[in-house]
Amino acid sequence: MNSLPSLTTDLALLCTAALASAATIAAPLNAADDDVSDPPHIVFLVSNEQDDNSYESARTIPPFAEALADAHGYRTTVLEAEFPESESSFPNIETIWDADLLVVFCRRLGLPADQLTIIKNHVKAGKPVVALKTANHGFAVRGPLVPGHFGWWEFVADILGAENRGYTPRPFGTDVTVIEPDHPIVEGLPANWRSENNLYLNTLLDPEATVLLRGKAHGHDQPLAWIRRAGRSKVFYTALGHPADFDDDRPHFRKLLTNAIRWGLETGEKP
Repeated sequence: MNSLPSLTTDLALLCTAALASAATIAAPLNAADDDVSDPPHIVFLVSNEQDDNSYESARTIPPFAEALADAHGYRTTVLEAEFPESESSFPNIETIWDADLLVVFCRRLGLPADQLTIIKNHVKAGKPVVALKTANHGFAVRGPLVPGHFGWWEFVADILGAENRGYTPRPFGTDVTVIEPDHPIVEGLPANWRSENNLYLNTLLDPEATVLLRGKAHGHDQPLAWIRRAGRSKVFYTALGHPADFDDDRPHFRKLLTNAIRWGLETGEKP
């Protein structure tokens, strides 16, 4: 006979608990845009081979990532590939699941299928990618791969929107020119400067891409930095990234990279 009042009371308690739980879940969604309690997370993929071909990304990127975090409050994680290239892998690659932006500065890596899937899913989710220099052959493996490891040659065309056709010979050195001075990625940069980079010969395949920088060396004039969309993902690529670009007395590249990361993290439909 007392079952009905008891049921009514239980339902009331359940409703109260549900409302409280919903309010708790909704609270972060209503947080202010400038709430720094959960800053953007930037994950860097680098090669640990320290030679002229890798451009020492495992040496130059960690201090840059630390400085970026200190100056802008981002969370940064650097993942360093294990070698040899034909059977490479990234320890803790699951960190990418939490990444708001991925920076790719590795070369010719053959990765396990599940690791490539994690990287591909970052793009499929519409998250931004910033790619540097050797990323234009980042997963293009030459020669046989160890069983269970795979390349991703299509990364260059499908994500970066280009075709890699090699590079200029030594002596290295490239004259850099800003093409779109009003774009926020090149904000604060001089109209021209000199880089120690060799010039990569990239053919743009995406007619919708916006070229921000051009480079000249050894009689070649090439697109040096551009932006595009890969599906819903904002993509920035530059063929710059020589170790000298990170020197304290050469601030232009570091400013370019910082601006590109900030642009990538911006929401909305900006190109």
